[in-house]
Amino acid sequence: MASTPTILVFDSGLGGLTVLREIVAARPDAHYVYVADDAFFPYGHHSEEAIVARVVPLIGELIASHAPDLVVIACNTASTLVMSHLRDAYTVPFVGTVPAIKPACAQSKTRRVSVLGTRGTVKREYTKALIRDFALGCEVTLVGSPELASLAESALSGNVVSDRDVAAELAPCFVGDGDDATARTDTIVLACTHYPLLLDRFVRLAPWPVDWIDPAPAIARRVSDLLGPPLGKEHGGEADHAGAAMLFTSGRPHTLSRALMPFFGGRVPA
Repeated sequence: MASTPTILVFDSGLGGLTVLREIVAARPDAHYVYVADDAFFPYGHHSEEAIVARVVPLIGELIASHAPDLVVIACNTASTLVMSHLRDAYTVPFVGTVPAIKPACAQSKTRRVSVLGTRGTVKREYTKALIRDFALGCEVTLVGSPELASLAESALSGNVVSDRDVAAELAPCFVGDGDDATARTDTIVLACTHYPLLLDRFVRLAPWPVDWIDPAPAIARRVSDLLGPPLGKEHGGEADHAGAAMLFTSGRPHTLSRALMPFFGGRVPA
């Protein structure tokens, strides 16, 4: 592994920044290339076949252009569809993003868990298989939100997003007797990487407290394990902070440098 590994993080839009943030914190020594496929956003508006046909060759072009040591598919929809195709086509290691149903069901005390994702993610056979394999006797409610990903993108871009719109998307996640803490939803899986962008708002608008499960920290641990220890730590020093780039498939320049810096560990993405 090179002393400064390159990590390519790919998402349909800006949601993968929540995954990037955790990876950068775990691996400040790496160089980052973040690619938002805004020309095809949102993926929920396209068929499974269309997503596979677009993403697989697009990732190949990005690998050829940036020579990453590892690629993170920071998108639940893409990960549940294309990971096997990517691993068959390319030799670069891949890390995907899938609904964190297993840890959510393992920790739920009331045995009522909701999975909040896009409509495509919650209806996919991959997600249903995770429930069959790992629900551990929990009652799992699948909630396909048609608008939350777009609302999160809009909010990050500085637009006003109303509490009413967000609350309406969240409401189906809360199942059971709101007055009985032993008989209501206590854990919600965030099955779209866009959703943690609105997590502070989710917590405030929730009708009762729940645990929100974000897979990003686990993804960061997996990335770090695959890369091995940073060279700077091997030599007893601090690893240098490498650079970062932000790309949109539409070709438009990004104008969010100040808003993006926290996700890139304080770096200004080129």
